[in-house]
Amino acid sequence: MLPALALVPGEPAGVGPELCVRLAQIPRQDCRLVALADPQVLQAAAQALSLPLRLRNEHEATERPGDLRVRPIPHAVSSVFGQTDPRNAASVIQALTAAAQACLDGEFEGMVTGPVHKAAINAGGIAYTGTTELLASHAGREVVMMLANDIVRVALVTTHLPLRQVADAIQPALLRDCLRITRDALRHDFGIADPVIAVLGLNPHAGEAGHLGSEEIEIIEPVLAELRAQDWQLVGPLPADTAFLPQKLSGFDAVLAMYHDQGLPVLKYSGFEHAVNLTLGLPYPRVAVDHGTALELAGRGLADASSLFAATGQCARIALQRRRHHP
Repeated sequence: MLPALALVPGEPAGVGPELCVRLAQIPRQDCRLVALADPQVLQAAAQALSLPLRLRNEHEATERPGDLRVRPIPHAVSSVFGQTDPRNAASVIQALTAAAQACLDGEFEGMVTGPVHKAAINAGGIAYTGTTELLASHAGREVVMMLANDIVRVALVTTHLPLRQVADAIQPALLRDCLRITRDALRHDFGIADPVIAVLGLNPHAGEAGHLGSEEIEIIEPVLAELRAQDWQLVGPLPADTAFLPQKLSGFDAVLAMYHDQGLPVLKYSGFEHAVNLTLGLPYPRVAVDHGTALELAGRGLADASSLFAATGQCARIALQRRRHHP
């Protein structure tokens, strides 16, 4: 039986709904998708793209291009392409939390999410820093954000944190937890029995033996030594400016970066269109597109659906891998 996945388009005024319409044009052979979305928004996106869309009950069989199963979650007000409306913030969050709860309840084996507009949600009176944080709080789990493409997987110790606060946040317990969650995901979700993780230093040249900062000596190296004693395959701390050289990357299964803009620019440069965003550590796989709402492209038929296609395929593969690990 194919794994059932929840599909959440995200911001209704952005490109998420039309990407879902494009996804529906090719019947899936690896999963069974159910969109948690406003049917009117999906139909409007299909009309703007001049593509067929037949919305089905979530329990119906779908075989033709353009069929999409839907669990309706209506928005408060009609959406206009390119124009966010804070009054829809609650329904955007409702779709995400409903999908997450359905995963926890066993209705779905994973969730795929489109881009969400943070400013619009906060303007709607909902404190929101990101879907990663929302899902972690909902599940009561410590999680790690990982972005991945066909070239590299990059996990993050800190995510949406001002750079001024990063150094203070890098503490042994946090680093240890991030390594544990990342290693467990590589083993259980990606099927890598003994993963090799490259760990970046915080400072230029990984601290230059203490001359450019002491975090490597005082925090990072002791944690790595502790975990290596348990037979973990860890390399580092490495200078970030050379760790991503192709000849080095070939020996790593993932790279752990200390902060958001240390690792992600390299990943996005190496293959932005096919990159995906994974939330490691949840009880279910969650994979998202690696781009924003692109309001300026919404409704124009110009948005590239490659990341959503990649996210759906990755989520389906992880769901099947988890089945094999926990039959």
